[in-house]
Amino acid sequence: MKKLRRTGIHDHHPAGYWFIAPSMIGITLFYLVPALMSLVMMFTDYSFMNKGDIQFVGLDNFRRLAGDASFHNSVLKTFIFLLTVPLSLIVAFPIAYILNRSVYWAKLLRTLYFLPYIMNGVAIAFVWMLLFHPSLGPINGVLRLVGIADPPGWLSESGTAIYALCIIQIWIMVGYNMIIYLSSLQEVPKELLEAATIDGARLWHSIRYITVPLVSPTTFLLLITGFISVIKTFGIIQATTAGGPGEGSNVLSLYIYKTAFRYYEMGYASAVSWMLFAIVMLIMLVNWAGQRRWVHY
Repeated sequence: MKKLRRTGIHDHHPAGYWFIAPSMIGITLFYLVPALMSLVMMFTDYSFMNKGDIQFVGLDNFRRLAGDASFHNSVLKTFIFLLTVPLSLIVAFPIAYILNRSVYWAKLLRTLYFLPYIMNGVAIAFVWMLLFHPSLGPINGVLRLVGIADPPGWLSESGTAIYALCIIQIWIMVGYNMIIYLSSLQEVPKELLEAATIDGARLWHSIRYITVPLVSPTTFLLLITGFISVIKTFGIIQATTAGGPGEGSNVLSLYIYKTAFRYYEMGYASAVSWMLFAIVMLIMLVNWAGQRRWVHY
């Protein structure tokens, strides 16, 4: 008993460090070390083509960013693509609310909605490329049936490619957001909803003033994780449009990849990467500051 009393919750055992060592080694080698290397390289003209002749260029890479039209276009396309996060939440919440009630085949519907999130990205890209085909795709076929003689080219046009990708991304994210919302809705006290009904509140008022505030922490969580996930999306865009046509869907993640591994400008790509990091941090800070007004814990 005396030995047990001496053991506090703050005591450390050396074996614990061995358990976390593999993860810490992986984080150090594949995250921290590359980040520090890119932090140094963004002040140089390092390129795979200069055969080790690296020169310190100071802030020249950032001056180049200021006048780089392709970079400005990528930032714009990235912000458009980020709109998929709130839009997917707007779609996912009513689906979760309906499936949380007594409906037929609720478990089957939950599974079907969640499937896109766990499917292979290349398979998803191939299917949507067929659906969005300008002349043979069923989407444009339906649009022609309803009277639209000249439907958009979707993935084949620079003006619509990013919006087609937004549709695909929303379709992928809705299932995951729906599952998280569903678990949150099941924690809403039924007594509050019953009391509101007895007091004469309509369904919309119960949702607006009880359900939505109680699940607001979940909404905040999904916003933060969604922005981080979407801003680094690469596979689905590379498989469908590769940033094209032209630069119609060239988001920052693809722009960094092309700059580094197609044009071999590692110094400039590092500068773009840290600009992307700054954008992510800005979005996170704005969300964190704004959550005090609408998130109810």
